[in-house]
Amino acid sequence: MTAKIAYDDVEVGTELPAQSFPVTRETLVRYAGASGDFNPIHWNEKFAVGVGLPDVIAHGMFTMAEAIRVVTDWTGDPGAVVEYGVRFTKPVVVPNDDTGALIEVSAKVGAKLDDNRVRVDLTAMSAGQKVLGMSRAVVRLA
Repeated sequence: MTAKIAYDDVEVGTELPAQSFPVTRETLVRYAGASGDFNPIHWNEKFAVGVGLPDVIAHGMFTMAEAIRVVTDWTGDPGAVVEYGVRFTKPVVVPNDDTGALIEVSAKVGAKLDDNRVRVDLTAMSAGQKVLGMSRAVVRLA
């Protein structure tokens, strides 16, 4: 399957629709069960604080997965993503309340490449801090 977005219809600077993703402690427990990552920094406040964190933090891979949803929703085909990489710059701190945290993701086309591919540059923020650096995806368009 190919992305529904046509390569010729996209220009450098094209902004993808921004999205926000809520994260609660329940979200982290569900992700831990699905991923098998039960590190206590993701669910045990006492342990997380004891190792120097401000509170329980979201899994890095969870944060990364939420961010790429902006791209896969835009293309209409997760298989259109041919490369994806990030640097983890700050953790997503998830307080133990009814609100939790929010991951806010924006993205834009940073470059047009050969073979109907584009590089998409993503920005992921939580609590006013950039949580992913050098977040880039290469996507094959129609």
